[in-house]
Amino acid sequence: MISAQLYTVRDLLMDKSEDDIESVLKEIADIGYKGVQLSGIGRMTDQLADTYHKICQKLSLEIVATHFSLDFIEENLDDLVKWHHLWSCRYTGVGAMPDHLRNEKGIHEFIVRMEILAKALKNHNLQLIYHNHKFEFEKSGQKTWMAILQDHFNYTEFELDTYWLQAGGVNPSKWIEKVRIDVIHLKDYKIKNDQVMFAEVGKGNLDFYEIISACKKKHIKHYIVEQDTSDDPLESLRISYDYLKNLI
Repeated sequence: MISAQLYTVRDLLMDKSEDDIESVLKEIADIGYKGVQLSGIGRMTDQLADTYHKICQKLSLEIVATHFSLDFIEENLDDLVKWHHLWSCRYTGVGAMPDHLRNEKGIHEFIVRMEILAKALKNHNLQLIYHNHKFEFEKSGQKTWMAILQDHFNYTEFELDTYWLQAGGVNPSKWIEKVRIDVIHLKDYKIKNDQVMFAEVGKGNLDFYEIISACKKKHIKHYIVEQDTSDDPLESLRISYDYLKNLI
């Protein structure tokens, strides 16, 4: 299933009315997307959870995954379980390791906390996933932090991001083959004026034929399109979808 990461359109959704939210999600559904990931839409509450549930049901959009901070999940675990069951959504992700844990000592604290949460969520048939950036490819001794996470995550799965894998200096397809993964973020990687930039899928330099082939071999369930920055985020989602619909 091809889904849209709502972080892409966060400025169109944050603190907006229910009608405004529905209008944006309708445009996403009209592009052809069948699902969304909830992220960047504001602090989750029962009211906001109900709003997205109602709108997504009306538009036949599946809520396939979410992103929350590590602290938020720890502090709101019961509510998190309740919301995900409301949405019939199995996957909740931590979008990035907290800044203060991005060191040789902190990474092991992070692993312990993630594994405690992942084990607790499995008891409710929910899966905790971790979304990478490029900092995880810094080395600690002979191993990258990403490899350390891979070695020690038993209950936690990955939500790889194609752009950030490339930015970390690794082959996205090879990492897709390495890890336990059901959910992936797709965005391209381009060079403009000698600067690295985000790009819509198919508009950059990544080999998406190879990437999607690797995803199919791993039986990826959810292909989630994300564009971190864009002058026209809805058009960015359209460009990526039009490219991917012929590959997936």
